[in-house]
Amino acid sequence: MYPYCTAIIMAGGKGSRMGSEISKQFLSIDEKEILAYTIDVFEQCEKIQEIIMVSGQGDMQKTKALVQKYGFQKISQFVVGGKERQDSVRNGLSKVSHQTEIVLVQDGVRPFVTEDMIERSIQGAMEYGSCIMGMPVKDTIKVCSPNGMAVETPDRCSLWQIQTPQTFQRDLLVQAYEKANAAGFLGTDDASVVEFAGCKVKVVEGSYRNIKITTAEDLLIAEAFKKEGNM
Repeated sequence: MYPYCTAIIMAGGKGSRMGSEISKQFLSIDEKEILAYTIDVFEQCEKIQEIIMVSGQGDMQKTKALVQKYGFQKISQFVVGGKERQDSVRNGLSKVSHQTEIVLVQDGVRPFVTEDMIERSIQGAMEYGSCIMGMPVKDTIKVCSPNGMAVETPDRCSLWQIQTPQTFQRDLLVQAYEKANAAGFLGTDDASVVEFAGCKVKVVEGSYRNIKITTAEDLLIAEAFKKEGNM
């Protein structure tokens, strides 16, 4: 028997770095919204029983309208996000079903996530407690000082670019967020919150195509992927 799995899809982004007045998750690729592509993968995945949508207050009506437009059936809750992404995830986490054993946190603007990634991340969380997607970095990375001087070159072999979904056993994630909140710790992603709580995180390969659409250049890349038939 597979565990009861809930996906929390983070749809609270803005369009500032995109240079758009429209929140980036509502921009379209081939006349379909980025967020709709993302939700659809989780909607179609048999291993996902429930989806919770987290959105900013100003975009909540648009998020609900998008869900209605495409007839998505697995959405159980619409949750207003918080000041920080970490607050938004915690808000979503508080609304998961009491049956939930595994929680997946997904960026709404990663439309090239696949069912295979979802299933492998669930399997990893079942085995290790925490499992996140990532890929080895391709470029040399420099640590720089505040005035822009290179001060260190980490070994590229040990560096990974982290993606979503980030997947966890529910109790482990809830306890990690409670500990971080009590300590005032603010992580850059869910895995960093879990690491702060003293837990190990397994990293498994995602895909270089599993991009997060943040800038206008990312949108061009996504459109190229779509033309190749990768959506």
